[in-house]
Amino acid sequence: MDQPGLNSSGWPLGRGVRLVKQDTNGLCAFEKPAGILSHPNKPTDRSRSLMVADFDSTEEAFLVRAKGAIQKVWLLNRLDSATSGLILLATDPDLAEVIQGCFRDRKVHKVYQALVFGHMRTARDHWVDRMNVTANKGSVRAGEAGHLKAETDVRRLRLLPGPPALSLLELTPHTGRTHQLRFQCGKRRLPIVGDQTYGNFQWNRDFARRTGSKRLFLHSSAVRVDYEYNGRGQAFEASSPLPSDFERFSKQGQD
Repeated sequence: MDQPGLNSSGWPLGRGVRLVKQDTNGLCAFEKPAGILSHPNKPTDRSRSLMVADFDSTEEAFLVRAKGAIQKVWLLNRLDSATSGLILLATDPDLAEVIQGCFRDRKVHKVYQALVFGHMRTARDHWVDRMNVTANKGSVRAGEAGHLKAETDVRRLRLLPGPPALSLLELTPHTGRTHQLRFQCGKRRLPIVGDQTYGNFQWNRDFARRTGSKRLFLHSSAVRVDYEYNGRGQAFEASSPLPSDFERFSKQGQD
């Protein structure tokens, strides 16, 4: 159900972006394809952003024109431009504050799927690492030997014999560190296919030459948050299937 004065059907969504779910309080789940930014970093980025609209970086909100007026839509989390899948937004500032608190308190349950090089030997695992995140000239890089705890549950969904040998993994992070999943997969010599930062460059080149695909095979596939708003408990859940350019490489094989 749409918030009064802010009809989701009229939002200036970016190329390939779609609204998956919106609850009566104004909490929304959007699905974005790989290559689309969570928000524009500069005006020239608008055309390849989640919304083709100005972005207030102080309030972390899109400025959307609705019924002749500018209204704000608050961005609640981000995905790397190379990652596809679900992002949460809110149409109400008080609700945005509540959900941001849920993220801080680790009450938002998110699930990703990743196609990685190599065969994960165990059916399930629990990864815990210490990492650091540094920024330099607009780029961000995660590294080892830091003070940030990175914790992820891992489930092997499928093995693909190849060549190259691949595994389809389900990743459930308990912490939300920048590049956490990409870093943790790379550290365990299970680099995500197409990862140009933490992956294996030669394997990526060979895969692209063989398949014609250069995307990062990481997808935010599900999100759930239980929250309290206006004195009532609320449950919000959304899911996103694998994109076709991802799914066709992960169908065959054996569990």
